[in-house]
Amino acid sequence: MNVTSNKEDSLVILAIKATLKIRNSNFYSVAVTSLSSQVQYMNTVVGSYMTTNISLIPSRSEQLVDFMVQAEMGGPFSYVYFFCTLHDIPVHNIVIFMRTSVKISYIGHMTQSSLETHHYVDCGTNFSAV
Repeated sequence: MNVTSNKEDSLVILAIKATLKIRNSNFYSVAVTSLSSQVQYMNTVVGSYMTTNISLIPSRSEQLVDFMVQAEMGGPFSYVYFFCTLHDIPVHNIVIFMRTSVKISYIGHMTQSSLETHHYVDCGTNFSAV
């Protein structure tokens, strides 16, 4: 995860890299038709990502799917910028919530699986100003 900031706008930008392992234990191929991910901070959506027609996974195999979500915290969350740049404390943890959904199609059926995770982000490390 990379953290950048914009001092002029009191904005913190998170570039969140994620990988999903999708396993197909069936005896037929499945198509990953869409992937969507949403990042929330304090119950507010601060970033999202969506793509379609990702891949075809052969029977009895697995595949890694990489994606990146950009989350921006500014405006009503401009205090995050000041927290992340405060030099008096060694760790600058914030908690983000991430919800990722994958739609899979096989033999005329469509299913959706979701994953919800919380992440502690030290926004004081990997920090660079823009």
